Amino acid sequence: MVDAFGWPAIFLVNVPIGAVLLLAGLRVLDESRNPGAPAIDIPGTVLSVLGVGALTYGLIEGGSRGWTSPVILGGFAAAVVILAAFLVVEGRAATPMLPLRLFRQRLFTVSNTAMVVVGFALMGSAFFFSQFFVYVQGSSILRAGLQTLPASAAMVIVSPFAGRFAARYGFRVVVTAGLALAGLGLLALGSVHADTGYGNVWWRLAVVGIGFALTMSPLTGAAIQAVSPQEGGLASGISSTTRQIGAVLGVAVLGAVVRTRESGGASFEAGLNSAFVAAGAVTLACAVFTGLWLVRSRPAEVAAPRARSTTPS
Repeated sequence: MVDAFGWPAIFLVNVPIGAVLLLAGLRVLDESRNPGAPAIDIPGTVLSVLGVGALTYGLIEGGSRGWTSPVILGGFAAAVVILAAFLVVEGRAATPMLPLRLFRQRLFTVSNTAMVVVGFALMGSAFFFSQFFVYVQGSSILRAGLQTLPASAAMVIVSPFAGRFAARYGFRVVVTAGLALAGLGLLALGSVHADTGYGNVWWRLAVVGIGFALTMSPLTGAAIQAVSPQEGGLASGISSTTRQIGAVLGVAVLGAVVRTRESGGASFEAGLNSAFVAAGAVTLACAVFTGLWLVRSRPAEVAAPRARSTTPS
């Protein structure tokens, strides 16, 4: 679609899928309500949207406008103030959208911290996969898309097994192994060049895909297991949000690495290599972090009642 109609066409992919699912949902899904659901945390919702929005704007536009421009510095300052206000409001709200007490659970805090890194390294590096093939090796857009398939195909194949591995060997072993694999794969991508044959590139992408496939589902499972059963949906939502925040950080920071290398006289190829190495180093550091800390701070049977006792009825 990009090759034929340009990059805006990518946003049309989800339109027919969404239409089909909407119709299927209307026909298949039953209506359900929770009469005891707490009131919506409107102040927390508004502050979270504004705070994350200001942070995202600064990160995305910082490269083009300049990191020291008044608009970008103002965006970051606004994000800090608004998010600080969000934490204060959530700490005092009777029914907060983000119960801060959840972060007292080591398993919950460490899993979400690791999920930020997964979003950072995976999405930040994936942003440059196709650019390497197009702008460094001269592939067409269509061919570059096909050349990046080993990473996504590996994730599709391995992801269904990740939860089973975590149930058998534990979150810490599977997540740490996955992060180590992904980090090594990214470091390996940091040494590819314009004349590197595809036969020596695809397996590096596959290793990255396998590594991250082993991390995402277990990290979400760890976050859910750290809270009471009633808060499983909330934990899953927080895990997804932290991954998306990490993705924004990854694209912005790794993009800044590429631009900084280019402004110093290096080629785009050298800038990409540095970005892959940086992503790999961060991922390996996170592997050490999860290897040491991705454990439960107290037994589930103690944590769950305690969480329920602090939740307003």
